[in-house]
Amino acid sequence: MNFTRRHFLQGAGAGLMAVGARHGVPLRGEAPLLRAQEPPAAPILPTIKEFPGISQVSLAHGDDRRKNITAALTAIDDQIRPKLQRKKYVVIKPNIVNTVNQLASTHADALRGIIDYLAPRFKGPIVIAESAAGDTLEGYENFRYTRLPGEYRDQRISLVDLNREAKYETIPLIDFDLHVTPVRLGARLLDPDAFVICSGIMKTHNAVVVTLSVKNLVLGSPLHSVPGEKYWNDKRKYHVGIRQTHYNMLLTAQKLQPNWGAAVIDGFEGMEGNGPNSGTPVPSRLAIASTDYIAADRVGIEAMGVDPSWVGYLAYAAQVGLGNYHLDKIKVEGPAVASVRKKYRLHPDIERELQWMGPMEELPPKLGYRLSEEGPIYG
Repeated sequence: MNFTRRHFLQGAGAGLMAVGARHGVPLRGEAPLLRAQEPPAAPILPTIKEFPGISQVSLAHGDDRRKNITAALTAIDDQIRPKLQRKKYVVIKPNIVNTVNQLASTHADALRGIIDYLAPRFKGPIVIAESAAGDTLEGYENFRYTRLPGEYRDQRISLVDLNREAKYETIPLIDFDLHVTPVRLGARLLDPDAFVICSGIMKTHNAVVVTLSVKNLVLGSPLHSVPGEKYWNDKRKYHVGIRQTHYNMLLTAQKLQPNWGAAVIDGFEGMEGNGPNSGTPVPSRLAIASTDYIAADRVGIEAMGVDPSWVGYLAYAAQVGLGNYHLDKIKVEGPAVASVRKKYRLHPDIERELQWMGPMEELPPKLGYRLSEEGPIYG
């Protein structure tokens, strides 16, 4: 029998329904709020490389988005400043997954909070750089980022559309059929002279459970065509299967991680349900910051009440030593996470999202061996 993509999806859906029934994951038509006391069985992921030391993550809670972010960064100033002083300029990478929906995209006050922290500490240029899901310049205008250069004249702020700048480095990913395919990443996010600050948002996601700082940087770095060009979009090369997506995100994170400066997660008004684009607001009133993006995301996941074992790309990143994902290697500065936690309602397709944890039953059986009474014989 010849298996098509349709056969794969039909079989995968049926298999996951069985997994959901066993582990208490809601099926189609049920409320998508997961029962934390009955999580699905996550795979045991061996540690390949340890991330050194204890990661410091700051948590600020209050009724002013801008002040929260400045406070979170200030709390880890001793972690940031030594790295910052070695750089020629700062790149702030916002999250513009939607150029018209403010809830889905980085608020200008989040950027102001970052610049307020930088202003007395860094006199070099600041570049706000993004490869938005749509037209980046439209997002800059709609969300009023264009006002920032005039507000901070001493900081030499510029706004760059990575797609129009069209400078990139190429890395290999895998496609749906597990064949190698190239993707172009914005060169500024890989520039060793740049201190990269990721300005992410606390949101649920329709494919990988949650999006915080790592997801923002990884999927914000691939380029696409600009208006007037023949259409192409390297971001689409990540959406090629639930397992492939997580693995491709790992490959990209490995490429970007040596140049990570600081992660900032704006949870002042998070998004639950149909994230990352069309969900509903959650007034978490938080800001999180760390020089370890993986640790920052782990604290964000805890604040959202999500099982960390469900987020494949972060679990993979921890396996290969891109950051600390275990709480016993993370020191949180500020209020206890439990005191500010709000349980986010996850995406309605969460049962399918969790399929990355299941066995690869849709692939053909192993080749190159035959069974005997003593066990498998290879060759």
